[in-house]
Parts: sequence; structure tokens; C-alpha cells
Amino acid sequence: MPDKHLSTQFDSELNGVSSRVMEMGGLVESQIRQAVYALSHFHAEAATQVLETEPRVNNMEVEIDRELSSIIARRQPTARDLRLLMAISKTCANLERVGDEAAKIARMVKSIIDSGSARALPASELRVEADLASGLLRKALDAFARLDTQAALAILKEDDLLDAEFDGFVRKLITYMMEDPRTISPSLDLLFLAKALERIGDHAKNIAEFIIYVVKGEDVRHASLADIESALR
Repeated sequence: MPDKHLSTQFDSELNGVSSRVMEMGGLVESQIRQAVYALSHFHAEAATQVLETEPRVNNMEVEIDRELSSIIARRQPTARDLRLLMAISKTCANLERVGDEAAKIARMVKSIIDSGSARALPASELRVEADLASGLLRKALDAFARLDTQAALAILKEDDLLDAEFDGFVRKLITYMMEDPRTISPSLDLLFLAKALERIGDHAKNIAEFIIYVVKGEDVRHASLADIESALR
């Protein structure tokens, strides 16, 4: 009976910390939405809101890590439970970095607005990449909540689409700069923004890999898609 009681307490603590991760994920998602809106409309207030949210995201990462350390010290979990706690910690770190990327976008947007060069930038070209990046993070959080390995695999595949979109955008920027040297400075600004969006996709991919690690016990961070698919069969 005492063992069952302890197990119930542990499950409750796991559920509690998992809920905090999802709360943090929702906060980071809102940062991305605001950053993308700020980028699409060169909206200074939306960019400011992203930056004002950043300290909350940072504090949540610290609080969740502190809670995880306490759980590990008190419960001494083994096997899958320990993998889950480790994955939660790494997921939090990746969410915090997504928040950092959103803040980078917001700061760049504010800088562009202040410089008066907003109209010279074809920022609409970034819309597809922005939608892919925000969509990947949303799917990664949903898959993490359900520990869905097939959804995680789909995210790994979709990240290739985001990488291809980024590469195509870079080629367009190179063409702009070659045809008109006056576009070099604004094009470099856009390259910075595109890279930040591409990195958001990378962090979503990392979260997907942690899901597979929790469920299957396989570290697939440097594995090929074919090997990952084989591990999930």
C-alpha cells in the first residue's frame, strides 16, 4: 500500500511538471505569433510584447529545472521515468531558445522600423517559412503531450521542408543583391530573420527526437530518417 501511495505521488509530480512545460510552450508559441505578426506588418508594439514576455519564459525554465532536480533527488526514478524527466529538461531548454529566437526577430524588427527601411524589405517572402516554423513547434508540443512517436517522426520529415524553404529564400536574396547592390543591407537583415525562423524549426525537431528517446529509449539525435523509421517499427 505505501508503494502505491508513493507511486501516485510521483505520477502527480510528473503530471504537474509536464503541465508546466506545456504552459511554457504556450507562452513561447504566443511569442512566435507576435514576432511573426511584427515581422509581417512591421508592428513595433507586437515586437515590444515579445521582448516583455522573454523574462517570464526564462524564469519558467529555471523554475522547472529546479522542480526536476528536486524530483530526481527525492524519487530516484529509473528507466522510462528518468528518460522523461531528462527529456522535459531538454525540452524546456529548447523552448527557452525558441523564445530567444523570437526575441531576436522582435529586436531586428524594431531596429528596421527605427531605421526607416521597412518599406524596402520584401518581408512577405518570409511568410511561408514563418508559418512552417510556428506550425512545427505547435505540432512538437502536441506530440510531446501525447508522447506520440509517429507524430514526432512526421515533424522530423517536415523540418526538411523548412530547411528547403530557407535555402530557397537565401538564393532569392543572393539574386536581389547581385542585381542591385543597394539591396545588400536590407537583404542581410532578412537573412538574419530567416535564420532565426529556421532555428525555431531545429528546436522543434529536437523536441521530436526527445519524444522518441522517452518512448523507445533510443537516442536518435544524429540518426538518419531511415534508421529512425526502423527504430519505430
